Amino acid sequence: MQCVLENELAGFKVDVESVVQVVGQIVETSKTELGIEVLAHEVKILNGAEPLPFEINKKKLQVGLDQLLNERVLSLRHERIAAIFKVKSTFVHSFSEFLAENDFTRIFTPKIVSQGAEGGANVFKLPYFQKEAYLAQSPQFYKQMMVAGGLERVFEIAPVYRAEHHNSSRHLNEYISLDVEIGFINDFHEVMQLETDVLQYMFQQVAKNCEKELQLLQIEVPVITEIPKITLLQAQEILKSKYRKESPIGDLDTEGEKLLGKYVKETYKSEFVFITHYPKEARPMYTMPNNENPSITDSFDLLYKGLEITSGAQRIHNYEMLLASFKEKGLHPDKFQSYLNTFRYGCPPHGGFGIGLERVVCKLLELTNVREASAFPRDCTRLIP
Repeated sequence: MQCVLENELAGFKVDVESVVQVVGQIVETSKTELGIEVLAHEVKILNGAEPLPFEINKKKLQVGLDQLLNERVLSLRHERIAAIFKVKSTFVHSFSEFLAENDFTRIFTPKIVSQGAEGGANVFKLPYFQKEAYLAQSPQFYKQMMVAGGLERVFEIAPVYRAEHHNSSRHLNEYISLDVEIGFINDFHEVMQLETDVLQYMFQQVAKNCEKELQLLQIEVPVITEIPKITLLQAQEILKSKYRKESPIGDLDTEGEKLLGKYVKETYKSEFVFITHYPKEARPMYTMPNNENPSITDSFDLLYKGLEITSGAQRIHNYEMLLASFKEKGLHPDKFQSYLNTFRYGCPPHGGFGIGLERVVCKLLELTNVREASAFPRDCTRLIP
């Protein structure tokens, strides 16, 4: 809002970013974008600002990422930075809104746990009175337990923690996961369709409610229709034949994901693709093996613009099958007994997925680093602010 100071106020001095109180009259004008301005009668400095470490009033901030994050309170005042978090907030609200309207119950699960849900070593340890505990890698066990408990359709919006020493533009050690679990499914294709429906609504709502922010950032929101599906084996064959790119066993690497994103855009005119049927050894112990080929699983990743934003699957709901899977993975069932007991008393066929919120925002808004999509990111070198 532009304020006009005249007469005795004409010489009033104030430092940039100071907090002021203005009393005056709102008048129409053709000189501002809003079409109005304030003709000031009284101005009072509530809190003055010290000299700024960088210029805040430019159209684009001319600062590096480290300084932008170190001076986060200041950088958040820039309209382009604030726009990121308006879009992020709208994504979260629309995710919750869609699921609530479709009879899903929002749940709240522990973030201090006795075991990692993925069964691996990428967990943060912490002392818990006389015991050792961990920060939750995901709400996976608890999502399943809530479904088995009779809620059937559940979701959670919460931080998850990964003790991974990645210092890349796509990794965070703490991020917001949008998690869903649904019971009484026939197969994992229903889970992929649910995610498609959720994303359609989320992107529609961002396009509808963030017009100003999207225009400012010059972003066009994609219209999601059907999302193509490619098996992992097919994806690896495409990379090899079209791009001469070899893939790691049972997975895609960063370069492979990017190339596949390019291929899908050219072939299917889609920015999204489901990669399905990962091998059993590459998926957690609770993942359902494929009926026709037990060496692969009814699982999927979702790539958006060549970046993985989701992992999902149908889960094992049979106690004996799950117990055998734990043993096959070399895990000690007695350490996971409270989870395993869930499946001794009847549990419906179910599946779910988790969406990495910051990655979705990063890709939609064409940010160069996922840290830009987190107000106060945590990576392997950053604990403050």
